[in-house]
Amino acid sequence: MTELMVERGATPQSARTASGRGVLLIVCAGVVLVNLDLFVVNVALPQIARDLGETNLGTLSWVLNGYAVCYAALLVFFGRLADRYRRDLGFLLGVVVFTAASAACAAASNVEMLIGFRLAQAVGAALVTPTSLGLVLAAHSTDRRQGAVRAWTAIGGMAAAIGPVIGGLLVAASWRWAFLVNIPVGLAALVAGRRWLPKLAGQPTERPDPLGVVLATGGIGLLTAGLVRGGDWGWTSAALLGTLLGAVVLLALFVAHCATSRTPLIHPSLFAGRAFTGASLVALFFSASFAAMLLSIVLWEQGHWGWSPLRAGLAIAPGPLMVPLVAFGVAGALIARYGAAVVIAVGCAVFGGGVAWWALAVTEEQNYVSGVLGGMLLTGIGVGLTLPTMMATASGSLPPQSFATGSAVVNMLRQTGFALGVAVAIAILGEASVGTGTPLHAFREAWWVTAGLALVGIVPAVLLLRRPARAAHPSTPPAPTTPAPPTAPVAPAA
Repeated sequence: MTELMVERGATPQSARTASGRGVLLIVCAGVVLVNLDLFVVNVALPQIARDLGETNLGTLSWVLNGYAVCYAALLVFFGRLADRYRRDLGFLLGVVVFTAASAACAAASNVEMLIGFRLAQAVGAALVTPTSLGLVLAAHSTDRRQGAVRAWTAIGGMAAAIGPVIGGLLVAASWRWAFLVNIPVGLAALVAGRRWLPKLAGQPTERPDPLGVVLATGGIGLLTAGLVRGGDWGWTSAALLGTLLGAVVLLALFVAHCATSRTPLIHPSLFAGRAFTGASLVALFFSASFAAMLLSIVLWEQGHWGWSPLRAGLAIAPGPLMVPLVAFGVAGALIARYGAAVVIAVGCAVFGGGVAWWALAVTEEQNYVSGVLGGMLLTGIGVGLTLPTMMATASGSLPPQSFATGSAVVNMLRQTGFALGVAVAIAILGEASVGTGTPLHAFREAWWVTAGLALVGIVPAVLLLRRPARAAHPSTPPAPTTPAPPTAPVAPAA
């Protein structure tokens, strides 16, 4: 089918099993599963709390954070394994795990069971993401590959855009439908994938050391736990200080392991380029801000204003709907004229301004149009400017042999930021009970901090993504450190 399929060892028979468009359609079913889940579970969280009898916000946050931490830790490891083994089998295995775990989540009888099954969902998602992208790349010729990746990511963005509304509709019946809806989609992807996906043999690449996964998971998990439980334990307590110290030690060991291991989870050479390093740092801070924003507005609308899940989902929808409009209609022209660094910086500022809008305008009385809507639209514009440009810049700075691993690293940092953002929001709102009406001043404080996290993302954008000055000596021009991203950036997979 393509030169890359020959490189990957696909047989001629496997290359004829599906067209590039057919492969894209099949794997995007998996992408929809992973991206839809984020928004649906956020909208469902208050009802999960009421139904399972667990209203402690710190405990409930692990329904989101357990998934994010596990997903983050396994993305790069599975991305590396996807280069060694057949991508079609890896994709199908990921769909099986995610679908089965979704059914188990729907049957959970307590929060502890739900958190455990969410971890299993994360394992499946971490298999689906890198293998699906690898299949898309292999199924398209070089001249069509960029458009295919754009479509792959745009479908994820569309799933995120409709997620709040679908979540509200499903949760109106029962929160369990938020997980049951994954089953028919997963089964359809399995049947089609088993029959038509090309069989792509792996490459003799290095086997990553699983010790890196253990260290990264432990470090991120302890840091998240410390932030979530800090208010309950006391911010100067021995339990909190010990937890945070353990997190620092494990993360330091992870960095040392990556620097010294013969087969590290993440090769330090990936961060040699300014563009990749800058985009990675933006991903961390911006994703933390995004996660705190999404959780806080759901808790405010359903917990304080008493809105139904459907009404809250409809209220959130205008923000995500702005993402593809801005990504396809505005961001490309801005990148071509001003460069990626400026667009990312402006996106972070607009997103932060949207959250700050809530801190200034939201009142105890329900004032959606004057209080929430403006901020929701601004956050959507900010996401549309920042995330597609960030992902395009990071991917464009990588050599072909590091595309899958490098993309997995950026997504790992995004998920890490997501977990930390939820933890920060919980730490500020306190160990409150969902639905009891956390006071407005606590939400305002959380929104100001959330806006600040978005603004921090401007720093690496300006310092590391800006184009360096050309060398004075014409015979030795420097290689560009910030390749121009596509003129029409893709909508992000949330």
